[in-house]
Parts: sequence; C-alpha cells; structure tokens
Amino acid sequence: MRRRQGRLIAPGRRRPILSGMRRTSYEQMNCSIASALDIVGEPWTLLIVRDAFYGVRRFDDFQENLGIARNVLTARLKKLVEAGVFRKTAYRQRPLRHEYRLTEKGAALFTVIVGLKQWGDRFGVASKNGKPMDLVDRADGKPLEPVLIDGATGQRLELTNVRAVAGPGADQGTRDFFNRLALNRPSTREN
Repeated sequence: MRRRQGRLIAPGRRRPILSGMRRTSYEQMNCSIASALDIVGEPWTLLIVRDAFYGVRRFDDFQENLGIARNVLTARLKKLVEAGVFRKTAYRQRPLRHEYRLTEKGAALFTVIVGLKQWGDRFGVASKNGKPMDLVDRADGKPLEPVLIDGATGQRLELTNVRAVAGPGADQGTRDFFNRLALNRPSTREN
C-alpha cells in the first residue's frame, strides 16, 4: 500500500481506496427493485425505518438507539422526507424540534422489514441465540409467523412456484432480458 494525499492506495490501483467510491444511482434502470434501492438502499436507512415501525419518531431517539453519527442521520432523514417515506412535523417551537412519522409510502416498507427480519432470524448472527424480537398479534399477543401470499389466490409464494416476466412498464431492454431468460429456460412440456 502506498499513500497519495493521505489516502491509502492498493498495489496496482490508481485511485485511493474508498475516496473515489460514489453511491450509484439506479435511476436509469427499468427495475422496481433498483428504484426502491435508490431510496432505501443506503446504510442505516432501513434501520431508521425499522425504528419508526417500533414507534421511534424523534431525532435524538433515533440517534441514541442506533448509535448513528448525527450528520449521517440528518442526511438519511432528509432523504426519507424528500422521498415521501417520512413526514416531518414540528412538536416543539422553542427550540424548534421535529418528529418523523411514517407516511403511507413509508408504512408500505413494513413487508420489506419483516422479510429482512425473517432472513436475519434464519441466517444472520441473530440466529445463534434465537430471535431477538418476535411479532405478535396486537389483539391477543399471540406470536405471528408471516408468510408471503398471492392476494388473489391465497397461494403461498415461494421461489419454486413463481417466475419474473416483463410487466406493463417494461422498456424494450427489460423485455429483451426476460425474453432471453425464457429462451434459456428448460422446457416444462412432458414428452
């Protein structure tokens, strides 16, 4: 490793490590997942949303619970407000203080948070000692076991019984991609 202007440069590289890294915008991609990542894909963002689901609303409470740097939290909350995930509301005038409340758009991230929780419970560090948090029914307190289902049929959705195809908003590149996938997919016809 050598240094350039105080930054580390790996052997064989011209640019300093991390200094040249910029967050990529997925804006040009014709993909709903990429569009979502443009809003919630930065580090800390989904943990801020998770805490909002727990009932955290105030800056200092987010900061204390997450241990996040104040400047990073400020930037993430600002972006979430601009994206319509949170609504910023004054709760005190002197000195001026705000709460951050989930909007309908923010509340729609609930299934994403639950899905990540389930994955972490199964494969993350949390799986070593059991779940650190459970979801329970508000009315009777009984534990819940969330599943992903099709709203029209009630069928449980699994990787083995669904496939992605071009949707009505697909551009030509996306349609071409899915057409190539279909051509390479083994035939399911019986002989």
